[in-house]
Amino acid sequence: MGDTKTVVPLRGVRAMISDKMVRSLQEAAQLTHHASCDVSGLLAQKEVFAARGDKVSIEDLLMHQVVSVLRKHPDINGTVADKAIHLSDAVDLCVAIALPGNLLVAPSIFGAEQMDVLQLRAARQDLSARAKTNKLSVTEMTGGSFTISNLGLTRVEQFTPILNTPQIGILGIGCIREVAVRSGDNMLWKPMMGLSLTFDHRAIDGGPAAAFLSDLCHSIEALA
Repeated sequence: MGDTKTVVPLRGVRAMISDKMVRSLQEAAQLTHHASCDVSGLLAQKEVFAARGDKVSIEDLLMHQVVSVLRKHPDINGTVADKAIHLSDAVDLCVAIALPGNLLVAPSIFGAEQMDVLQLRAARQDLSARAKTNKLSVTEMTGGSFTISNLGLTRVEQFTPILNTPQIGILGIGCIREVAVRSGDNMLWKPMMGLSLTFDHRAIDGGPAAAFLSDLCHSIEALA
């Protein structure tokens, strides 16, 4: 008697996601840089908001940092289409949202550079709520100049996110873990987060992409 097997057809939204992922890998020259940064300042900032009665997540605080650093690195904020690079003055930040049924969407927060942390949080929560009720617009689903994908609530430290083509870059956010770091003659435990930047090498080279990721880490660590 053979083993019982479950066959799950790729159809509907899952089939669309599958096709988009394959096209992304076929159409873009994808490379990923990995880095780790001390998020002591982010955790402290979260507590400051909490003390004021404002609940924010690490993802909300990271979104604000990403948007700020993207403004200083415009070469990675945009898309590649029709053999041309289209850079955006606005930061239209896409946020990957996992949905029931093994589904994934990445709608855009348009004009994220004009928002503070609380406004970004409200926009993200609104997108998440409407994604679960299938009320996102086509523009929200297909627009955007940069994407973040957060696995911080899992045990994944770093990963290789697939580009949300035709966008130039996507940032993968890993979990926070305590790491022993030398400070003079002493060893201190620091909360470290893994960040993974996948970028389209057709649009930006490894050096400028590394500079963006390094500046993002410096910006986060400057909060401490």
